[in-house]
Amino acid sequence: MALIELLSQRTGVAPEEGEHLVRLVAEWQLLADLAFSDLLLMCPTRGGDRLLVVAQMRPYTAQTVYQDDQVGRELDPAEASFTWRALEEGRIVREGDPVWREAIPIRVEAIPVRFRGRVVAGISQQSNLATARTPSRLELTYLQTAGDLARMIAEGTFPFEAEEPDPEALPRVGDGLVRLDATGRVQFASPNAVSAYRRLGITENLVDRSLAEFDPEAARVLEALRAGRPTESEVERRGAVVLRRTVPLIVDGEAVGAVVLLRDVTELRRRDRLLVLKDATIREIHHRVKNNLQTVASLLRMQARRMDRPELREALQESERRIRAIALVHETLSVERGDVVDFDAVAEEVVAMVRDGLTGPRVELSLRGSCGELSSDVATPLAVVITELVQNSVDHAFGEGGGRIGVVLGRDDGRVFVEVRDDGRGLPPAFSLDDAGLGLQIVRALVENELGGGLTLDRDGGTTVRVSVPVEERP
Repeated sequence: MALIELLSQRTGVAPEEGEHLVRLVAEWQLLADLAFSDLLLMCPTRGGDRLLVVAQMRPYTAQTVYQDDQVGRELDPAEASFTWRALEEGRIVREGDPVWREAIPIRVEAIPVRFRGRVVAGISQQSNLATARTPSRLELTYLQTAGDLARMIAEGTFPFEAEEPDPEALPRVGDGLVRLDATGRVQFASPNAVSAYRRLGITENLVDRSLAEFDPEAARVLEALRAGRPTESEVERRGAVVLRRTVPLIVDGEAVGAVVLLRDVTELRRRDRLLVLKDATIREIHHRVKNNLQTVASLLRMQARRMDRPELREALQESERRIRAIALVHETLSVERGDVVDFDAVAEEVVAMVRDGLTGPRVELSLRGSCGELSSDVATPLAVVITELVQNSVDHAFGEGGGRIGVVLGRDDGRVFVEVRDDGRGLPPAFSLDDAGLGLQIVRALVENELGGGLTLDRDGGTTVRVSVPVEERP
């Protein structure tokens, strides 16, 4: 069950408070990694006598305490005594002996989560002491920074309001970390952070130097520190690209420093550029194919005008319409990214194309419904199918008085549906698809052989042709 659903169904957390907790969960991987701890977010149940675990986070930097998922568990006061105290007293609770779980000593701390002055939840921070050793400079820096973040959560200044970063796109603690003091001087730089700066051509020592002395784009980081607001930026230099995120550390209303997370994304950006180039190339190919098809259609139209025999002129005109229908799909692909098209827009263009070519009896054309996005290998033959069916009705369904043709699109349960209905004279009683002309034979071949779908005819009050085609649903 999603966090918002758990909060609304089993706790008394208000909607605004729930949004704050959602932002916290989006950000708290940083705390888990810095503290080398598992995190459990707990809220009082509706009855107020138990705590419900609504979210859980494991660290990337240490062995987890919990192998099983804890979300949805309800704990009584004895099972979550530290968190109860943090909620009641509104302060971080660290006192007490380690808790033993399956012969493993666990250090438990509790952090109250404050939102606009009110404690709305608690975080149980649990560390496996079985792997504890004398901490290194890196680990001490991590723990100090984790303590600052915990105080910010308890004071209600973390996570930052109105910020919705993508956790998957941001650098993590292990990618590289620089700790700054309140003036922007480097207190610590992890080995991965040093390597990231070396990729940018910065080889001198970083510690005890002001960021402005060596960072080519220090202004954004220092501005984030001064303003007390996080920021994300990329630094590109000497062919390398480093993504970084600056998180100000604010305690008792004062900026005590900042943590800068860095990630070398040079290879990722190179791949992104290749994908953009590939996408642009594919769209240019579709554009040229569209132009070539339109040229062929124009040549067929010119040739048809020179034909004296009506049957030859009609055959060339039909070929021209089919080619123009295919060109419409390539035109859409030439301006859209990827290999999918908005088929509703293509269908509108197809109907408009037939409408513009109408001569003789007055025929009203309408289009309704939706198929959504389709891959080009489905959209192209389906556009030809609609062209053939509508033109077939125009040519054969009506007498001098004209009539109406309606195209209906639909999509459900992995299938796309197209229905072309006219109110004309209808089909002969003995008509079957085996007796169909070239237009319906093309439709049948495309639907059954190329698209793996089905085709049915209905003679009630005119003629209705229904097409059903399986499609792969895209996430």
